[in-house]
Amino acid sequence: MSEPEKHTQQQSRFILGLVIFIMGGCGLAYEYTFSKIAADLIGNSVQQWAIVIAVMLFCMGMGAEIQKWISNKKLLNSLIYSQLLLATLGGFGPLLMLLAFSYFPYHFALVQYSLISVIGILIGFEIPLISRLNEAYSDNIRTNLATVLKMDYIGALIGALLWVFLLPKFFTLHETAYILAYISIFTALLCWFFFKAKSNYLPLIVSITTIAIITTGFLRSDQWSIHAEQNLYRDRVVFTHTSPYQHIVLTESLTGNLRCFINGHIQFSADDEHIYHEQLVHPAFLLNKNAKRILILGGGDGMAAREVLKYPQVEEIVLVDLDPAMTELATNHPILSTLNNNSLKNQRLTQLPAKGISASQETALTQPAQRRIKHVDTSAVKLTIRNIDASKYIRTATGQFDIIILDFPDPSGPELAKLYSLHFYGELKNKLAADGIIIQQSTSPYQAKEAFLCIGRTMAKAGFSTLPIHDHVPSFGEWGWWIASHSSIYSPNALKERLQQTENISVPTKYLTPDRMRAATYFGKNQLHSEFKDINTLSNSAVLPHYLSAWKN
Repeated sequence: MSEPEKHTQQQSRFILGLVIFIMGGCGLAYEYTFSKIAADLIGNSVQQWAIVIAVMLFCMGMGAEIQKWISNKKLLNSLIYSQLLLATLGGFGPLLMLLAFSYFPYHFALVQYSLISVIGILIGFEIPLISRLNEAYSDNIRTNLATVLKMDYIGALIGALLWVFLLPKFFTLHETAYILAYISIFTALLCWFFFKAKSNYLPLIVSITTIAIITTGFLRSDQWSIHAEQNLYRDRVVFTHTSPYQHIVLTESLTGNLRCFINGHIQFSADDEHIYHEQLVHPAFLLNKNAKRILILGGGDGMAAREVLKYPQVEEIVLVDLDPAMTELATNHPILSTLNNNSLKNQRLTQLPAKGISASQETALTQPAQRRIKHVDTSAVKLTIRNIDASKYIRTATGQFDIIILDFPDPSGPELAKLYSLHFYGELKNKLAADGIIIQQSTSPYQAKEAFLCIGRTMAKAGFSTLPIHDHVPSFGEWGWWIASHSSIYSPNALKERLQQTENISVPTKYLTPDRMRAATYFGKNQLHSEFKDINTLSNSAVLPHYLSAWKN
């Protein structure tokens, strides 16, 4: 073999290695993108990620099987056209899924799995087609397979890291899909440019047309996605954002009522959020009147902090919410910050960049004295905001807290169910002062009775005295909370008696009265009776099937 031929062979191997490297990264990133959009639309992210990736892997195997029917003469064009089709379906895929979920909810699964199956088949074409092309430039099959598989796996790692840590900082989920589409088109053009002797100019024309289509989608992605998403909500969508952790939507009615949705589930309505948040906060202060150091886990909307700041004896609040996008929204959105009475806002607020799941944003600040609550000086209150997973924070938190408020979303998936587990309550127990109080929102005792009671059983198993309370929140229906204290300080009956003896609430409230507080401790016949005895642990997430079964029915 002459030197020019050797050079050409080496160059061809390098180009094919680069192509499979890029394809490997894009393939995994496409899987992540479709898993994320499915989790945002349907919920239960662990299940959605597992199923979507499993289906795509299966279809990749089918793609590898199908490619054997492609003749060697058509290898290059087949690879190029499959990449262009992958770019089109992958780029517009999130929008198609959103449109299907909005307009054809009962047929969403058909659209979802048809789409990811086709994309999986197209991704499955890549390795065998590249391997067959590379046969002409490799000394033997061992070198060929080693090169192709090595570059594919390395590309998958780089693609995963870029999808997790880089792309979300600059692009929405829909824009990310179009970016991946551009990269797929680039690989198609790269193949055509270096091996065009085996092709014609038609792939180039199709590639340019595909670029035009993808560019149109990229430029209009926000407009199209908001239009599609609007159909999911009865009120006008005024804000939508997909963070690395969740999908946040704010809607506003014609009467000015603001509603917040996370992953499609309502979090609060301005018309009645005060009922929920007053029951979430004030019972704890009625039981511990001298509470000075408060921990709020969840509560990134700032509503719980608003209620806590009404108490003049409070000296420090630590608010832990995983998503910096939520706390930033609660701080800066004009309607939301007005609703939470600027509880998280201060001119000296500094934000540290989030770094994945262990991200932290710490802010030590002094609350402004100009508040709506009369005779309450909050100028000395220290508020620390941390954007980190609650369980990670608890493991490293220093000192103890007089009141711990758990304002988590319902245990609708494994990642949330762990925050209602025996292990987590055991860690909280070590952070609770001797006379401290824990209060946790605990889903509906009517709609999800067994999940509600499972939460209470788990808290009791952790060594707490527990007390259930409930109230009617129009946006949610019948809703419940669990109150807990060290069993050495209060018995369950003592907790109930103290709340039933409430004669006044020392701070201004919009809804809660002593009579309403007493009524919250009473339940109807058999409402607290269950045949189940299970508790929620990390290894046996008992609360999750109870919850899913209840809301499904």
